[in-house]
Amino acid sequence: MAGNWSRFNIVSLVLGFAFLYLPILLLVIYSFNESRLVTVWAGFSTKWYVELFSNRGLMDAAWVTARVAFVSATVATVLGTMAAIVLTRYTRFRGRMLFSGMVFAPLVMPEVITGLSLLLLFVAINFDRGFLTVTLAHITFSMCFVAVVVQSRLVTFDQSLEEAALDLGATPLGAFFQVTLPVILPAVISGWMLAFTLSLDDLVIASFTSGPGATTLPMKIYSQVRLGVTPEINAVCTILIGIVACGVIAASIVTKRQEIQRQRDEQAAARATG
Repeated sequence: MAGNWSRFNIVSLVLGFAFLYLPILLLVIYSFNESRLVTVWAGFSTKWYVELFSNRGLMDAAWVTARVAFVSATVATVLGTMAAIVLTRYTRFRGRMLFSGMVFAPLVMPEVITGLSLLLLFVAINFDRGFLTVTLAHITFSMCFVAVVVQSRLVTFDQSLEEAALDLGATPLGAFFQVTLPVILPAVISGWMLAFTLSLDDLVIASFTSGPGATTLPMKIYSQVRLGVTPEINAVCTILIGIVACGVIAASIVTKRQEIQRQRDEQAAARATG
């Protein structure tokens, strides 16, 4: 019986991964297709990557997307980390429930509602839509994801480490940067990567808040796909997949090294005090 369950679990796992990743694999394979027909294999070729870099519209959209993702992820990481610290350290203050609800509301709010509300806000204050409005919108909805990731790490953080640093003469700000931040850094990096990926992937909110000269790559791809998928779209999607994969691998390596170093420091401190 145990063997049958094991085989069932393996088959289920294989089918699940195939359902998730086989379409992505096919997209990558057909990005090297010689034929312009994306469903007909005519031989291996990299000419669509060459044509992609000569496609001014797609390259401009990719550059806008990269800038928006980097800026929004960085700002969202700072604000999300601050929000997580407030929610973890200050459990009782007036308006905490309202503050918590405002921080985590984008997690459950439909993207259409978020995009429409931000559009109405920008129109009401007569704010020209463009790069800045898209960035602000992405900060708004990605900050909550960073707060969740960092808060989960702060909950298990040993505050006696900070107290020891304060007893040794460190300022509260110095204790945070020298003690707390190195410990929660893997969570902060994970939050940044998550915010960066969400910004790269966003279509709905960007469609509401973008303006002339601020067309993101998902918007550009969506507008072209309605007329038919072209090999250039497969190529640019493959590049995006490669960038995200490299980022995830790099973040995993950094996080693993930080965790190993933290364990070594804790063991060294335990031996010193023992």
